[in-house]
Amino acid sequence: MTTPVRVLVVEDQPTQAELARLFLSSLGHDVRIAATAGAAFAAAQDWHPDALLLDIELPDYDGLALLKQLKQAGSDAVIVVVTASASMELAKQAIRDGAEDFVVKPYNRDRLAVTLSNALERRALERAPAQPPASPSRPRTEAAPGNLSGFVGASPAMRAVYDVLKGVAPSKASVFITGESGTGKELAAEALHRLSPRAPLSFIALNCGAIPRDLLESEVFGHVKGAFTGATSDRTGAAKLADGGTLFLDEIGEMPLDMQVKLLRFVQTGTFSPVGSSKAEKVDVRFVCATNRDPHLEVQAGRFREDLFYRLYVVPVELPPLRERGDDVLLIARQFLAQFSREERKHFKGFSPEAEALIRAYPWPGNVRQLQNVVRNIAVLHDAPVVGPAMIPAPVNRAAPLPPLDPPAPSLAPSPAIAAPPPADIEIMPLAEMERRLVIAAVTHTAGDIYRAAALLEISPSTIYRRLAIWKKAGQLPPGFAV
Repeated sequence: MTTPVRVLVVEDQPTQAELARLFLSSLGHDVRIAATAGAAFAAAQDWHPDALLLDIELPDYDGLALLKQLKQAGSDAVIVVVTASASMELAKQAIRDGAEDFVVKPYNRDRLAVTLSNALERRALERAPAQPPASPSRPRTEAAPGNLSGFVGASPAMRAVYDVLKGVAPSKASVFITGESGTGKELAAEALHRLSPRAPLSFIALNCGAIPRDLLESEVFGHVKGAFTGATSDRTGAAKLADGGTLFLDEIGEMPLDMQVKLLRFVQTGTFSPVGSSKAEKVDVRFVCATNRDPHLEVQAGRFREDLFYRLYVVPVELPPLRERGDDVLLIARQFLAQFSREERKHFKGFSPEAEALIRAYPWPGNVRQLQNVVRNIAVLHDAPVVGPAMIPAPVNRAAPLPPLDPPAPSLAPSPAIAAPPPADIEIMPLAEMERRLVIAAVTHTAGDIYRAAALLEISPSTIYRRLAIWKKAGQLPPGFAV
């Protein structure tokens, strides 16, 4: 969201209400609190908020009744319902009654920000006037290609990603996202959800690498009371929470093999049993997976089941690293600078040409996440209208030498004669051909070990696989060359 909005938080628990106020205020929004449904209805009539964060369980009457009352009174506020996992059916009923979305307690700041932003954006799109058809005298103009559901960038590599996401979003096909760490794989999964017919329902994300292996099954499928030590009550798992929506399994390459067997059955049948229960439950879930590893190599190494891989690897989406996105790095840096300047109450308006040259020259091994941290560092530690090169932290500030401000004064003493170096004994050829030969030489040198070849060339293994596929299709690989 680019402008602050008025948000009415309807919550009777003071701690939860204050937490929501802190989250929303840090995003720059104007926030008011109502502890009862009656107070919320009066505030909505008087203050006309842009959005309501509405808890379902209220002391005087429930949030569903308030939702209907607001709709009947003609309120056009965007309503995001707050629910506990035990009241998921009520949340879905709220969606049917006119709420835009819901969040599940406990939520964090980022999840609340994304949910509210998505809800407001969908409402804005619904209210946008339809574009008139193109005519010979007035051709249709394309929308700016630099943004798609949270993504920023207009490079050819990202436009190709946008096309795939928009093409696959309306379907139910499973999507497998690959890319280096920090390239925005979860952002791509959220974009798929927001562009799909499932957008009004839940997007549930699980990081398979961050959950202890003995708890992973419970996190995915839930458990019943007494299923294991510490299971003091029933717990709804991600599979049930994502019913009707999207289940995003991040870092799926970290999932243990025994859990992969259970996930395979779930993917095949759409049914699962909570831990400790013999009752099967059926849900409708769209699967989106992601990993920063090469999934083909993981299958070959026996770390990822081949049958599960082919169930999930229906539509692959490869996110390019930031170093392959050209001037996108500057577009993203400017957006981060504007965001963090607002949050830190600083006065930055942009980067100096010298600072942009440093940002453009650095290879960004940590990708967008690293860029975000660098810009936040600048916004926290400095304040000025323009970011200069001296404000950029290491190692980015060593990415490219800056030209001197003044040319050196000419020396009056005659310079000794310096012999010109002999011409390099190298064949001059197009850069693309040089790249092809170098990659093939590296793969041959490592006996087909793509990871070793990538390390020697200091590029991503996925880049080598992508190049080899292109050259194979074009018939540009040497006879007998195989990986």
